Amino acid sequence: MIGKLSSRAMRLVDRGIATLGSGKLCYACNKRVGRFLPYRGGWKDVPPLIQVLDVIGSDVENFSCPRCGAHDRERHLLMYFDYAEIWQKIERANVLHFAPEPVLAAKISNARPARYIKADLFPAAPEVTQEDITKLSFGDCTFDLVIANHVLEHVVDDHSAMREIFRVLRPGGLAVLQTPYSEKLTNTFEDEGICEGEARLQAFGQEDHVRLYGKDLFSRLGSVGFIPRVLKHDVALKNYGESFYGVNRREPFICMSRPAAV
Repeated sequence: MIGKLSSRAMRLVDRGIATLGSGKLCYACNKRVGRFLPYRGGWKDVPPLIQVLDVIGSDVENFSCPRCGAHDRERHLLMYFDYAEIWQKIERANVLHFAPEPVLAAKISNARPARYIKADLFPAAPEVTQEDITKLSFGDCTFDLVIANHVLEHVVDDHSAMREIFRVLRPGGLAVLQTPYSEKLTNTFEDEGICEGEARLQAFGQEDHVRLYGKDLFSRLGSVGFIPRVLKHDVALKNYGESFYGVNRREPFICMSRPAAV
């Protein structure tokens, strides 16, 4: 018990120290901080294979804001949403949001959607609806926007998940489907024999990941009918320095659309 309290106290102290200074800016809470907090031990704790394959995903050195707790991938998504004017699309729209991040969820609610459903396979809060992303309970063409930020890498049957997201989208609707991937891999790497936590950590980058996407990520999404609306940081957010904002400039905005009806 003493050890646990001591460890917690150390984390609180580290968080407090990280708020001192003004070298970084959190895009989520708009507060200056001295530094962002790393994921686990930062880059040094990233498995060797993930390092060698130069996986595009979270910025593990600048992971969470010591003030509001927003993760880098959530902060980055907010930046892309502003650039792509997603907030205007959300107003009076139907939105489905998997594994809803607190800051992003609050901003979506404030954007006045007509219907906003927060969903997860294992809901951790009463306002989150239980949904299996591979077998959605909603009818065809229900939503204008579906968000699944770093979700697909956790789903065993990702093709069914992609197909279901496409099905519930209205023609012209958008799906935001961020996920880690490696441009050095021609084909997505997955094997059902890699099922233990440590093996998944070493092979896929996290204990609960079931694959590591390759360059074929976009063709896999296209196979169910999606049209890419992908944006790159260096084009859309070129004036936002990755170090100052604590985001991975190599992570694109993986936005897909269902073709409009003809």
